[in-house]
Amino acid sequence: MKQWKKIILWAVLAAFVFCAADIGRYFFYPNVADLSKNLPGKTAFMEYREDVWRAKGIEKKISTSWVPLSQISPFVLKAVIIAEDDKFWSHEGFDFDAMQKALEKDIEKKTFKAGGSTISQQLAKNLYLTPAKNPVRKIKEAILTWRIERNLKKRRIIELYLNVAEWGDGLFGIETAAQKYYGKHARYLNAREAATLAAALPNPRRFQPKGKSRYAANRAERIYQIMVRRGIVIEAYNEVIEEKEEAPGDAAFPVENQQVDVIKEKEKAVPEDIAVPPSEEPTAKEVD
Repeated sequence: MKQWKKIILWAVLAAFVFCAADIGRYFFYPNVADLSKNLPGKTAFMEYREDVWRAKGIEKKISTSWVPLSQISPFVLKAVIIAEDDKFWSHEGFDFDAMQKALEKDIEKKTFKAGGSTISQQLAKNLYLTPAKNPVRKIKEAILTWRIERNLKKRRIIELYLNVAEWGDGLFGIETAAQKYYGKHARYLNAREAATLAAALPNPRRFQPKGKSRYAANRAERIYQIMVRRGIVIEAYNEVIEEKEEAPGDAAFPVENQQVDVIKEKEKAVPEDIAVPPSEEPTAKEVD
């Protein structure tokens, strides 16, 4: 009997050491700082999606493309931050208020979904981890998030996220999504289109952009209305632009993206890492 107790004790100890080593390696590996200048290549989520297809006998390839932040519509940037992480510019990787609310919901429903993730946390998960929902993965995610925030500027973090996020089954990156759903480059997406794409991010394979989900449509409308209230979208300006588009003789001077250019000019005057104070109004996540 004593022999069995020793075996069990050693087994538990070995499991603990293995778990600690598995978690601890993320303090040093992978080389997060390398992302400041280099592209990430195939992410863990891409590999996971390929493994799922392979297990189901599905012959399919990942669709992905990279575009710099300067080639992404500012509306996309604004819509995604409103939808996913409204305190992105001011926090240091973790939104503890959102995490507390998510934890309270988990306790109430007796589940472990551990929501309230910031864009930095989602980037860490997409690049290096899997969709698994368990405490060990969350610890790894926290370590990687801390390292990402220490080594990368906010501008680079959001650029990476927009290029590696999944926007449909095997569709990665905002340029891929823009081409797939709207037949245009990401730089030309308007506010409505940006809100629709941002609304799909909680579960892009279930709430596909331009799909029939009422939840996704309502969420997209909330995101758009927040953009209007914050002055990101000027509806009266859009009406004038639409009238110009219908007027003859304007073909030599395209106007469909003039508002995007105006927003970009405003953003040039803003330091890339400025801390933008969160709005007092409810965000798309809080309404959800």
